[in-house]
Amino acid sequence: MELDAMPLARQIDFVFRQLEKELTNAAAGTVMIHIRNNAIGKFGLKNNPIESRNGKLETAEKGMTPKQVQAFRQLAIDALKLRRDWTHGEILYDFSVRPNQDSWSASISYESNYNMSNWSYRNPTSNASKLQSWREL
Repeated sequence: MELDAMPLARQIDFVFRQLEKELTNAAAGTVMIHIRNNAIGKFGLKNNPIESRNGKLETAEKGMTPKQVQAFRQLAIDALKLRRDWTHGEILYDFSVRPNQDSWSASISYESNYNMSNWSYRNPTSNASKLQSWREL
């Protein structure tokens, strides 16, 4: 599947469908998505499924239900409307399932980032003065 040929919302939907089994086994964690030119380059889930108390391993808490995963996927897609004017960066979706409750929570953060070494300079004389002014900062 060629991700850069489809809208970012469909790419986010694809990511959450790929992570569905992992999310149903995770009580808390972070879904991370790296974006370059409005295309997802890499994605994954950070979570810590092994817990210990007083030096003894405990069974992990129950993860999200399939219905919660579906709601989380829709939240991630809807939150794209809040992203403004950037095409390169990272989206982090932090989530947790509350123990003994049928509820969950999530927070979303956007980070835009750019790499200066990839920018091409068309007019070296005018850019030399710009680079000089950057060095003065």
